Amino acid sequence: MRQHWELDAELVFLNHGSFGACPKPILTLQHSLRRQMEASPVEFLWRQLESRLQPVRAALAAFIGARPRDVVFVTNATCAVNAVVRSWPLRRGDAVLTTNLDYNACRNVLTESARRAGAKVIVAPIPFPLSGADAAVEAILGAVTPRTRYAMIDHVTSASGMVLPIGRIVRELAARGVETLVDGAHAPGMLPLHLRSLQAAWYCGNLHKWVCAPKGSAFLWAREDCQAKLQPAVISHGNNSPRAGFSSFQDRFDWAGTCDPSAWLCVAEAIDWLGGQLPGGWPTLRRHNHSLACQARRLLCAALEVEAPCPAGMLGSMATIPLPECWQNPRVSRSLDQEQARLYAGFRIEVPFMTIGARRYFRVSAHLHNHLAEYAYLADALKMLAA
Repeated sequence: MRQHWELDAELVFLNHGSFGACPKPILTLQHSLRRQMEASPVEFLWRQLESRLQPVRAALAAFIGARPRDVVFVTNATCAVNAVVRSWPLRRGDAVLTTNLDYNACRNVLTESARRAGAKVIVAPIPFPLSGADAAVEAILGAVTPRTRYAMIDHVTSASGMVLPIGRIVRELAARGVETLVDGAHAPGMLPLHLRSLQAAWYCGNLHKWVCAPKGSAFLWAREDCQAKLQPAVISHGNNSPRAGFSSFQDRFDWAGTCDPSAWLCVAEAIDWLGGQLPGGWPTLRRHNHSLACQARRLLCAALEVEAPCPAGMLGSMATIPLPECWQNPRVSRSLDQEQARLYAGFRIEVPFMTIGARRYFRVSAHLHNHLAEYAYLADALKMLAA
Protein backbone atom coordinates (compact mmCIF):
# COMPACT_ATOMS: atom_id res chain seq x y z
CA MET A 1 0.00 0.00 0.00
CA ARG A 2 2.94 2.34 0.55
CA GLN A 3 3.17 2.96 -3.20
CA HIS A 4 0.00 5.07 -2.99
CA TRP A 5 1.65 7.66 -0.74
CA GLU A 6 4.37 10.23 -1.49
CA LEU A 7 6.29 9.26 1.65
CA ASP A 8 10.09 9.33 1.40
CA ALA A 9 11.26 5.81 0.55
CA GLU A 10 13.84 5.91 3.37
CA LEU A 11 11.42 7.20 6.00
CA VAL A 12 9.86 4.86 8.57
CA PHE A 13 6.72 6.91 9.16
CA LEU A 14 5.07 5.82 12.40
CA ASN A 15 3.53 9.21 13.20
CA HIS A 16 0.48 9.35 10.96
CA GLY A 17 -1.44 10.67 13.96
CA SER A 18 0.23 14.08 13.96
CA PHE A 19 -0.47 15.43 10.47
CA GLY A 20 -1.54 12.42 8.44
CA ALA A 21 -0.26 11.73 4.94
CA CYS A 22 -2.27 12.32 1.78
CA PRO A 23 -2.38 9.59 -0.93
CA LYS A 24 -1.25 10.34 -4.46
CA PRO A 25 -4.72 10.16 -6.09
CA ILE A 26 -6.05 12.78 -3.67
CA LEU A 27 -3.05 15.04 -4.23
CA THR A 28 -3.64 14.72 -7.97
CA LEU A 29 -7.25 15.79 -7.50
CA GLN A 30 -6.22 18.74 -5.36
CA HIS A 31 -3.68 19.83 -7.99
CA SER A 32 -6.40 19.67 -10.65
CA LEU A 33 -8.77 21.75 -8.51
CA ARG A 34 -6.08 24.36 -7.94
CA ARG A 35 -5.41 24.59 -11.67
CA GLN A 36 -9.12 25.13 -12.30
CA MET A 37 -9.25 27.81 -9.60
CA GLU A 38 -6.25 29.68 -10.98
CA ALA A 39 -7.54 29.41 -14.55
CA SER A 40 -10.67 31.38 -13.62
CA PRO A 41 -10.56 32.49 -9.96
CA VAL A 42 -13.82 34.45 -9.89
CA GLU A 43 -15.77 31.69 -11.63
CA PHE A 44 -14.39 29.06 -9.27
CA LEU A 45 -14.62 30.93 -5.96
CA TRP A 46 -17.62 33.19 -6.52
CA ARG A 47 -19.97 31.35 -8.85
CA GLN A 48 -19.07 27.65 -8.44
CA LEU A 49 -17.84 27.09 -4.90
CA GLU A 50 -21.25 26.67 -3.27
CA SER A 51 -22.40 24.09 -5.82
CA ARG A 52 -19.07 22.25 -5.61
CA LEU A 53 -19.05 22.20 -1.81
CA GLN A 54 -22.58 20.93 -1.20
CA PRO A 55 -22.11 17.35 -2.49
CA VAL A 56 -18.85 17.12 -0.55
CA ARG A 57 -20.65 18.25 2.59
CA ALA A 58 -23.35 15.64 1.97
CA ALA A 59 -20.73 12.89 1.60
CA LEU A 60 -19.01 13.96 4.80
CA ALA A 61 -22.32 14.16 6.67
CA ALA A 62 -23.18 10.60 5.62
CA PHE A 63 -19.73 9.43 6.76
CA ILE A 64 -20.10 10.95 10.25
CA GLY A 65 -23.81 10.22 10.74
CA ALA A 66 -25.09 13.78 10.52
CA ARG A 67 -27.42 16.04 8.55
CA PRO A 68 -25.59 18.23 6.02
CA ARG A 69 -27.24 21.36 7.44
CA ASP A 70 -25.51 20.76 10.79
CA VAL A 71 -21.97 20.49 9.34
CA VAL A 72 -19.49 23.17 8.31
CA PHE A 73 -15.93 22.94 7.07
CA VAL A 74 -13.02 24.48 8.97
CA THR A 75 -9.27 24.24 8.50
CA ASN A 76 -8.53 22.18 11.63
CA ALA A 77 -10.09 21.04 14.89
CA THR A 78 -8.34 23.78 16.89
CA CYS A 79 -10.07 26.38 14.73
CA ALA A 80 -13.40 24.72 15.51
CA VAL A 81 -12.67 24.68 19.25
CA ASN A 82 -11.86 28.39 19.06
CA ALA A 83 -15.21 29.07 17.42
CA VAL A 84 -17.20 27.19 20.06
CA VAL A 85 -15.32 28.36 23.15
CA ARG A 86 -15.18 32.00 22.10
CA SER A 87 -18.90 31.96 21.25
CA TRP A 88 -20.05 30.45 24.53
CA PRO A 89 -20.76 33.17 27.13
CA LEU A 90 -19.08 32.79 30.50
CA ARG A 91 -19.67 34.82 33.63
CA ARG A 92 -17.41 35.50 36.55
CA GLY A 93 -17.37 32.46 38.81
CA ASP A 94 -18.36 30.00 36.06
CA ALA A 95 -16.29 26.86 35.47
CA VAL A 96 -15.38 24.96 32.32
CA LEU A 97 -14.18 21.37 32.51
CA THR A 98 -11.41 19.60 30.65
CA THR A 99 -9.00 16.76 31.45
CA ASN A 100 -5.28 16.45 32.04
CA LEU A 101 -5.05 14.46 28.78
CA ASP A 102 -6.47 17.21 26.56
CA TYR A 103 -4.65 18.86 23.65
CA ASN A 104 -2.51 21.81 24.71
CA ALA A 105 -3.69 24.18 21.96
CA CYS A 106 -7.33 23.59 22.91
CA ARG A 107 -6.56 23.95 26.63
CA ASN A 108 -5.09 27.36 25.80
CA VAL A 109 -8.39 28.43 24.21
CA LEU A 110 -10.27 27.48 27.39
CA THR A 111 -7.72 29.23 29.58
CA GLU A 112 -7.91 32.50 27.66
CA SER A 113 -11.71 32.48 27.49
CA ALA A 114 -11.96 31.81 31.22
CA ARG A 115 -9.38 34.49 32.03
CA ARG A 116 -11.32 37.14 30.16
CA ALA A 117 -14.58 36.22 31.90
CA GLY A 118 -13.15 35.71 35.38
CA ALA A 119 -14.14 32.05 35.13
CA LYS A 120 -12.17 28.94 36.08
CA VAL A 121 -10.83 25.95 34.14
CA ILE A 122 -11.20 22.71 36.11
CA VAL A 123 -8.93 19.86 35.02
CA ALA A 124 -10.18 16.32 35.68
CA PRO A 125 -7.19 14.09 36.56
CA ILE A 126 -7.57 10.96 34.41
CA PRO A 127 -4.93 8.48 35.61
CA PHE A 128 -2.38 7.21 33.10
CA PRO A 129 -1.53 4.35 33.07
CA LEU A 130 -5.22 3.49 33.20
CA SER A 131 -6.85 0.22 34.26
CA GLY A 132 -10.03 0.76 32.26
CA ALA A 133 -12.52 3.25 30.87
CA ASP A 134 -14.49 3.45 34.13
CA ALA A 135 -11.62 5.28 35.81
CA ALA A 136 -11.66 7.95 33.10
CA VAL A 137 -15.42 8.45 33.41
CA GLU A 138 -15.21 8.65 37.20
CA ALA A 139 -12.45 11.26 37.03
CA ILE A 140 -14.46 13.45 34.65
CA LEU A 141 -17.74 13.22 36.55
CA GLY A 142 -15.97 13.74 39.86
CA ALA A 143 -14.72 17.11 38.64
CA VAL A 144 -18.20 18.51 37.82
CA THR A 145 -19.39 21.30 40.09
CA PRO A 146 -22.65 23.29 40.22
CA ARG A 147 -20.81 26.07 38.35
CA THR A 148 -19.70 23.91 35.41
CA ARG A 149 -21.11 25.45 32.24
CA TYR A 150 -19.69 23.01 29.69
CA ALA A 151 -16.94 20.43 29.22
CA MET A 152 -14.36 19.90 26.50
CA ILE A 153 -13.58 16.17 26.24
CA ASP A 154 -11.34 14.36 23.76
CA HIS A 155 -12.85 11.40 21.92
CA VAL A 156 -9.32 10.09 21.33
CA THR A 157 -6.71 11.55 23.66
CA SER A 158 -3.82 12.85 21.59
CA ALA A 159 -0.62 12.12 23.54
CA SER A 160 -1.88 9.04 25.40
CA GLY A 161 -3.72 7.64 22.37
CA MET A 162 -6.77 6.30 24.23
CA VAL A 163 -10.34 6.10 22.97
CA LEU A 164 -12.65 7.42 25.68
CA PRO A 165 -16.27 6.16 25.99
CA ILE A 166 -17.57 9.44 24.66
CA GLY A 167 -21.22 8.43 24.36
CA ARG A 168 -21.37 7.50 28.03
CA ILE A 169 -19.51 10.66 29.03
CA VAL A 170 -21.82 12.93 27.03
CA ARG A 171 -24.93 11.29 28.55
CA GLU A 172 -23.61 11.46 32.11
CA LEU A 173 -22.61 15.11 31.76
CA ALA A 174 -25.96 16.00 30.19
CA ALA A 175 -27.72 14.38 33.15
CA ARG A 176 -25.81 16.85 35.34
CA GLY A 177 -26.79 19.83 33.18
CA VAL A 178 -23.39 20.10 31.45
CA GLU A 179 -23.07 20.39 27.66
CA THR A 180 -20.09 18.77 25.94
CA LEU A 181 -17.74 19.99 23.23
CA VAL A 182 -16.11 16.84 21.86
CA ASP A 183 -12.61 17.32 20.48
CA GLY A 184 -12.66 14.49 17.97
CA ALA A 185 -9.47 15.52 16.19
CA HIS A 186 -8.36 11.89 15.68
CA ALA A 187 -11.73 10.15 15.46
CA PRO A 188 -12.92 10.51 11.82
CA GLY A 189 -11.61 7.51 9.93
CA MET A 190 -10.29 5.88 13.10
CA LEU A 191 -13.69 5.24 14.69
CA PRO A 192 -17.25 4.85 13.38
CA LEU A 193 -19.21 8.04 14.05
CA HIS A 194 -22.92 8.82 14.29
CA LEU A 195 -23.13 12.36 15.59
CA ARG A 196 -26.92 12.65 15.52
CA SER A 197 -27.08 9.72 17.95
CA LEU A 198 -24.23 10.98 20.11
CA GLN A 199 -26.06 14.27 20.68
CA ALA A 200 -23.16 16.23 22.13
CA ALA A 201 -23.61 19.97 21.81
CA TRP A 202 -20.62 20.30 19.45
CA TYR A 203 -18.22 17.89 17.75
CA CYS A 204 -15.15 18.73 15.70
CA GLY A 205 -12.77 16.47 13.81
CA ASN A 206 -9.78 16.58 11.48
CA LEU A 207 -9.96 14.96 8.07
CA HIS A 208 -6.24 15.26 7.24
CA LYS A 209 -5.37 12.53 9.75
CA TRP A 210 -7.10 9.14 9.37
CA VAL A 211 -9.27 10.09 6.39
CA CYS A 212 -6.07 11.18 4.60
CA ALA A 213 -7.60 14.28 3.01
CA PRO A 214 -5.27 17.22 2.33
CA LYS A 215 -4.06 19.42 5.17
CA GLY A 216 -6.57 22.15 5.96
CA SER A 217 -9.64 19.91 5.93
CA ALA A 218 -11.67 19.55 9.11
CA PHE A 219 -15.27 19.99 10.24
CA LEU A 220 -17.45 21.32 13.00
CA TRP A 221 -20.82 19.76 13.76
CA ALA A 222 -23.29 21.51 16.07
CA ARG A 223 -26.58 20.28 17.48
CA GLU A 224 -29.36 22.39 16.02
CA ASP A 225 -30.27 24.10 19.29
CA CYS A 226 -26.60 25.09 19.80
CA GLN A 227 -26.08 26.79 16.43
CA ALA A 228 -27.76 30.18 16.83
CA LYS A 229 -25.04 31.91 18.88
CA LEU A 230 -22.12 30.06 17.31
CA GLN A 231 -19.72 32.33 15.45
CA PRO A 232 -16.68 31.28 13.41
CA ALA A 233 -13.21 32.24 14.55
CA VAL A 234 -13.20 34.68 11.61
CA ILE A 235 -16.44 36.64 11.14
CA SER A 236 -17.12 37.57 7.53
CA HIS A 237 -19.96 38.17 5.07
CA GLY A 238 -22.22 35.36 6.30
CA ASN A 239 -23.60 37.28 9.28
CA ASN A 240 -25.78 39.45 7.02
CA SER A 241 -25.81 37.56 3.71
CA PRO A 242 -28.31 34.68 3.94
CA ARG A 243 -28.43 32.16 1.10
CA ALA A 244 -31.41 30.13 -0.03
CA GLY A 245 -31.03 26.47 0.88
CA PHE A 246 -28.36 27.01 3.55
CA SER A 247 -28.68 27.19 7.32
CA SER A 248 -27.59 30.42 8.99
CA PHE A 249 -24.94 28.31 10.71
CA GLN A 250 -23.51 27.46 7.28
CA ASP A 251 -23.84 31.05 6.08
CA ARG A 252 -21.59 32.24 8.89
CA PHE A 253 -18.92 29.55 8.47
CA ASP A 254 -18.70 28.81 4.75
CA TRP A 255 -16.80 31.95 3.75
CA ALA A 256 -14.15 33.39 6.07
CA GLY A 257 -12.46 35.38 3.31
CA THR A 258 -10.31 34.41 0.37
CA CYS A 259 -8.71 31.03 0.87
CA ASP A 260 -7.82 27.85 -1.00
CA PRO A 261 -10.85 25.53 -0.56
CA SER A 262 -9.29 22.66 -2.52
CA ALA A 263 -8.62 20.60 0.64
CA TRP A 264 -12.33 20.66 1.51
CA LEU A 265 -13.30 19.75 -2.04
CA CYS A 266 -11.13 16.61 -1.86
CA VAL A 267 -12.85 15.17 1.21
CA ALA A 268 -15.52 13.09 -0.56
CA GLU A 269 -12.95 11.54 -2.87
CA ALA A 270 -10.64 10.79 0.07
CA ILE A 271 -13.48 9.00 1.87
CA ASP A 272 -14.33 7.00 -1.24
CA TRP A 273 -10.74 6.18 -2.22
CA LEU A 274 -9.56 5.05 1.20
CA GLY A 275 -12.77 3.11 1.80
CA GLY A 276 -12.17 1.20 -1.40
CA GLN A 277 -8.69 -0.09 -0.60
CA LEU A 278 -9.77 -3.18 1.38
CA PRO A 279 -12.67 -5.59 0.84
CA GLY A 280 -15.36 -4.59 3.30
CA GLY A 281 -14.65 -0.87 3.07
CA TRP A 282 -14.23 1.39 6.07
CA PRO A 283 -15.21 -1.15 8.76
CA THR A 284 -12.47 -3.48 7.50
CA LEU A 285 -9.98 -0.61 7.26
CA ARG A 286 -10.66 0.50 10.83
CA ARG A 287 -10.26 -3.07 12.09
CA HIS A 288 -7.02 -3.45 10.14
CA ASN A 289 -5.50 -0.31 11.63
CA HIS A 290 -6.65 -1.20 15.14
CA SER A 291 -5.23 -4.71 14.85
CA LEU A 292 -1.89 -3.42 13.57
CA ALA A 293 -1.68 -0.87 16.41
CA CYS A 294 -2.35 -3.63 18.96
CA GLN A 295 0.24 -5.94 17.38
CA ALA A 296 2.78 -3.12 17.31
CA ARG A 297 2.18 -2.35 20.98
CA ARG A 298 2.61 -5.99 22.00
CA LEU A 299 5.84 -6.24 20.01
CA LEU A 300 7.29 -3.02 21.42
CA CYS A 301 6.29 -3.71 25.02
CA ALA A 302 7.86 -7.17 24.86
CA ALA A 303 11.04 -5.92 23.23
CA LEU A 304 11.49 -3.03 25.67
CA GLU A 305 10.23 -4.97 28.71
CA VAL A 306 7.58 -2.41 29.63
CA GLU A 307 3.92 -2.74 30.58
CA ALA A 308 1.11 -1.53 28.35
CA PRO A 309 -0.49 1.53 30.02
CA CYS A 310 -4.14 0.85 29.10
CA PRO A 311 -6.35 -2.03 27.89
CA ALA A 312 -6.19 -2.92 24.18
CA GLY A 313 -9.92 -2.23 24.00
CA MET A 314 -9.19 1.47 24.52
CA LEU A 315 -6.95 1.70 21.46
CA GLY A 316 -7.92 2.93 18.04
CA SER A 317 -5.16 3.31 15.44
CA MET A 318 -2.51 4.62 17.86
CA ALA A 319 -0.73 3.25 20.90
CA THR A 320 1.33 5.10 23.51
CA ILE A 321 4.09 3.07 25.18
CA PRO A 322 6.37 3.84 28.15
CA LEU A 323 10.01 4.46 27.36
CA PRO A 324 12.42 2.08 29.12
CA GLU A 325 13.49 2.88 32.67
CA CYS A 326 16.91 4.13 31.55
CA TRP A 327 15.08 7.09 29.97
CA GLN A 328 12.81 7.78 32.95
CA ASN A 329 15.41 9.64 35.02
CA PRO A 330 13.99 13.15 35.66
CA ARG A 331 17.43 14.64 35.11
CA VAL A 332 17.27 13.80 31.42
CA SER A 333 13.60 14.55 30.82
CA ARG A 334 14.43 17.72 28.90
CA SER A 335 16.32 15.76 26.26
CA LEU A 336 13.06 14.45 24.77
CA ASP A 337 13.35 16.50 21.59
CA GLN A 338 17.03 15.66 21.25
CA GLU A 339 16.39 11.92 21.50
CA GLN A 340 13.52 12.10 19.05
CA ALA A 341 15.82 13.97 16.68
CA ARG A 342 18.51 11.29 17.10
CA LEU A 343 15.98 8.60 16.22
CA TYR A 344 15.08 10.49 13.07
CA ALA A 345 18.61 11.44 12.07
CA GLY A 346 20.23 8.09 12.83
CA PHE A 347 17.46 5.67 11.83
CA ARG A 348 15.04 7.76 9.72
CA ILE A 349 12.19 6.87 12.08
CA GLU A 350 9.46 9.45 12.68
CA VAL A 351 7.78 8.83 16.03
CA PRO A 352 6.72 11.35 18.72
CA PHE A 353 7.99 11.34 22.31
CA MET A 354 6.02 12.97 25.14
CA THR A 355 5.86 13.33 28.91
CA ILE A 356 2.58 12.42 30.64
CA GLY A 357 2.59 13.10 34.34
CA ALA A 358 6.06 12.24 35.59
CA ARG A 359 6.84 9.59 32.98
CA ARG A 360 8.03 9.60 29.40
CA TYR A 361 6.38 7.77 26.52
CA PHE A 362 6.42 7.41 22.77
CA ARG A 363 3.43 6.95 20.47
CA VAL A 364 3.07 4.86 17.33
CA SER A 365 0.38 5.06 14.65
CA ALA A 366 -0.92 2.44 12.26
CA HIS A 367 -2.33 2.98 8.79
CA LEU A 368 -2.39 1.12 5.49
CA HIS A 369 1.12 2.25 4.56
CA ASN A 370 2.60 0.65 7.72
CA HIS A 371 3.66 -2.95 8.39
CA LEU A 372 4.82 -4.85 11.46
CA ALA A 373 8.51 -4.96 10.53
CA GLU A 374 8.67 -1.17 10.92
CA TYR A 375 7.80 -1.44 14.60
CA ALA A 376 10.41 -4.16 15.11
CA TYR A 377 12.97 -1.82 13.54
CA LEU A 378 11.83 0.91 15.96
CA ALA A 379 12.30 -1.44 18.93
CA ASP A 380 15.84 -2.25 17.82
CA ALA A 381 16.64 1.43 17.30
CA LEU A 382 15.34 2.41 20.73
CA LYS A 383 17.43 -0.29 22.37
CA MET A 384 20.53 0.88 20.51
CA LEU A 385 19.97 4.49 21.58
CA ALA A 386 19.47 3.39 25.18
CA ALA A 387 22.68 1.31 25.25
